[in-house]
Amino acid sequence: MNKNNPVLTKRDITKVAVRWILMAMNTYNFQSQQASSVVFALNPALRKIYKDDQEYLESVNNHYKYFNCMPWLANLILGATLAIEDNGGIKDKEIVQNFKTSLMGPLSGVGDTIFWVLIPTILGSISGYMALQNNAVGVIAWMLINVAFMALRVSFFHIGYRQGMKLITSFGMQVSLLTECASILGLTVVGSLVSSVVSVKVPLVLNIGEVGMEIQPMLDKVLPSLVPVLITFGVYKALKSKKIGITGMILAVIVLCMAAAYFGILG
Repeated sequence: MNKNNPVLTKRDITKVAVRWILMAMNTYNFQSQQASSVVFALNPALRKIYKDDQEYLESVNNHYKYFNCMPWLANLILGATLAIEDNGGIKDKEIVQNFKTSLMGPLSGVGDTIFWVLIPTILGSISGYMALQNNAVGVIAWMLINVAFMALRVSFFHIGYRQGMKLITSFGMQVSLLTECASILGLTVVGSLVSSVVSVKVPLVLNIGEVGMEIQPMLDKVLPSLVPVLITFGVYKALKSKKIGITGMILAVIVLCMAAAYFGILG
């Protein structure tokens, strides 16, 4: 069982939630996506958790890693990660990163569908129709709805923190098991993103006499999404070598894709 005594209060969690709401998408970039906003939001809480400067910097750098999630439901993830750090300290930083990686994809799908499209569309349409009928209730209702949304987003942070505490308490000494489970789930999510997001095909046709054999169907029989996996692996190795930055990698991929498409190698 972790020996750390949690130090964060409800006021601390609310402060972090407000900072996240204000900055969730304001520092978005191609390299780390929302990581800068995550650090900005969590910073006061992390400083309170980690009195030692080295541990504080280690935690901040850990949160500077890639993170991208629908801003509303990201509150659940970030609240839970705060609970993990508040309870276990810097030794649980791997759990924190794996936990964030494993949940940001699934929660984004739910959040985009329900909270970004469905609910605002329905309630906004009703309020807009009332406003077009010169009914002031429509405008007031929409304002009140947005206030309710803000309160809901803050409450998500508190829910995430409470559930994160329960998670750590339930696992107790089985932290290694929790880390392994989060790692497996995270790798599964990343693997599924490669096949669903990276769309690359080989349009070449191998002509043998009068018979033409398409290359892509043959590759699919060996291993579906083989080309996207190989390209992703190549990009990963290039970035890991630190000989090329994110911006340079993006430009290189664009140039290579244009050249490959021009010569009919890839499609």
